[in-house]
Amino acid sequence: MQAAILLNGWRRTLPLLTGLFGAALGAQAQPEPIKFGQVDRNDLTAAPFAGDSAAPAVVLCDYGRSRLKGNQGGFQVVFERVTRIKILSKAGYDQATVEIPLYHRNDDQEKVVGLRGFTYNLVNGQVEKTKLEATSAFIEKRTPNINVQKFTLPNVREGAVIEYAYTLTSDFLFNFQDWTFEREIPVRWSEYRVSIPVFYQYKILYQGYREFDVSTSKVGSESLLVENKIPSGGGLASGQSAGMLTIASPTEEHQWVLKNLPAFREEPYMTTAQDYLARLDFELTGEQWPNSPYHDLSGSWEKMNASLLGEEAFGGRIGRNSPLHEQAQALAAQYPDLTARAAAVRQLVMAAVRYNGTNRYSTEEPLRKAVDTHRGTSADVNLLLIAALRDAGLTAHPVLLSTRDHGHISKEYPLLERFNYVVAAVPLADGKDLLVDATEPLLPCGVLPERCLNKVGRLITKKPEDGRWVDLVPAQRHVHYQQATLTLDAQGGLTGKVHDEHGGYAAADARAALAAQGEKKYLAALAQRHEGWAFTKAAVAQVEAVEKPLALEYEFSLPADDKAATGPFYLSPLRLFAGEQNPFRHEARTFAVDLGVPLEETLVVDLALPTGYELAELPKPAVVNLPDNGGRFIYSVSAVGPGNVQLTSRLNLRNTVYAANQYPNLRELYRLLLARQNEKLIIQKKAGG
Repeated sequence: MQAAILLNGWRRTLPLLTGLFGAALGAQAQPEPIKFGQVDRNDLTAAPFAGDSAAPAVVLCDYGRSRLKGNQGGFQVVFERVTRIKILSKAGYDQATVEIPLYHRNDDQEKVVGLRGFTYNLVNGQVEKTKLEATSAFIEKRTPNINVQKFTLPNVREGAVIEYAYTLTSDFLFNFQDWTFEREIPVRWSEYRVSIPVFYQYKILYQGYREFDVSTSKVGSESLLVENKIPSGGGLASGQSAGMLTIASPTEEHQWVLKNLPAFREEPYMTTAQDYLARLDFELTGEQWPNSPYHDLSGSWEKMNASLLGEEAFGGRIGRNSPLHEQAQALAAQYPDLTARAAAVRQLVMAAVRYNGTNRYSTEEPLRKAVDTHRGTSADVNLLLIAALRDAGLTAHPVLLSTRDHGHISKEYPLLERFNYVVAAVPLADGKDLLVDATEPLLPCGVLPERCLNKVGRLITKKPEDGRWVDLVPAQRHVHYQQATLTLDAQGGLTGKVHDEHGGYAAADARAALAAQGEKKYLAALAQRHEGWAFTKAAVAQVEAVEKPLALEYEFSLPADDKAATGPFYLSPLRLFAGEQNPFRHEARTFAVDLGVPLEETLVVDLALPTGYELAELPKPAVVNLPDNGGRFIYSVSAVGPGNVQLTSRLNLRNTVYAANQYPNLRELYRLLLARQNEKLIIQKKAGG
């Protein structure tokens, strides 16, 4: 049985292993790319790293190998790793702190053995070697199923080389070690090898845009110590064992290498970096022993659905009356409209429990504790919401999702660990779902937080076969509208009145900033963004009405420069209120631009000219369209009566995601937008004036 290597989304298909277990048995192994403790003296000098001087550190080699090992308890995944890194500056010191995730469940725990490490420094022409002490490593609890073993290499300086090695053993065959080739620093060599007995089938998925520098697949052989459950007559006898035996198992052996990888840089408008880094993922799908039927180990969405509803931490929380049962039940008669009733239940939950910033899809404690302490995780809040919606007579289903900082999920593979959040879905009479979240009071009912807008979620239903995918389409846009009325005096000074609105998701962001800073500091921050402006009036409105835009009204004056003449004046009115930089600074981008929500920015400026002055020239209008109706930028300047000019800048990005090949168009659109917003009006005296 072969390890299936598949394509997932933009992930490429790798070569399938072909040919079975004959001629290639016992093939010569490739030499390992690194030997622990054998550091090249040249790596301790600066010369070989001149081209990497801008980087804080460089991975010289990262080498890993995974295999399955038979023992008396069954099989283990054995993962060995050796990593060597050159530290180039103080900013690279954090590379000396290493974290190793360790999965655990019940009493079973992945373990690290053979941990060792050294730091090498060149001191007075001699190599100074400092050993990592075993007592430097400690384990930190990270999540209910993940602990992290941490350690820091000692005596790290600029120019040092650090290296570490360890072996990780795991009884969880489904947790075959994945491998990430890219890092936030350059990587000169990253290699991963795996050896998988043909009794097990794994799907191997490659995420990345680069072709491998080395990619080989062959058949080998490995001696496995296994429990003897194969009687002479053939077939497995349940529970029957005749001691241990050693078998020679054909294995699939793979080797992948990527060389000279640049540092992965985070860009604006992206989900977690794990969605874009070059990586290999392994999923256990089945096993088949000699003379035995194939055993399908792959999960299904139906199985996951049933399992979740059977767990007290999930199904148990929503399968009974909520701690808010009486209050929620009373809302049924008060709000006959389903949408209004759902909004009222949401308000009830938000008043009872405040979200503490931790994201989970299941709870660790009964919902009563969250109500009593008035704080809880996203699961505490939203499972309470689902139970309370049901108490109020509404049909409500959980929807599992993965937040944007947690990573994309695949519809192909029912892996519960890929999810970290749950919201409520209330079916409406028109066949649509009202998606409800009770963690963000600054958003209206039916609008999911931006962190949740990560393509799709999975509806969990009482009948597993009724489960389905739910598109996480933004219910609102990110809207910013500004209208300014300016007056230019004959000395070049400006006075103005401004109406500034933040709507949709922009309103939630603005209200959050206002709540965090208070109105006084919020308005002071506005003044700091406009150096030289004197604010005479400023006030915010519609603060509590979260279904409406947050409005800001202010007046200001900008005195003329001491050196200002009586004209001509060169003025960029739009520039006073627009952004300063193109968010897409780099020429190329290898992954998609993920805005999360559509964006709309409108800026209208009415400018009154001094008496006796006029525009020397009316700038030409501009309309820039993205391909496939993906967005538009409109710019215009027009004369509105004698002595008045109106300038308009309007940006509309209709898509939530723009593919990598659309990046140049998006970047050029912003370049043209900034160029036009910076365009100067030439204001001169009228002829004969």
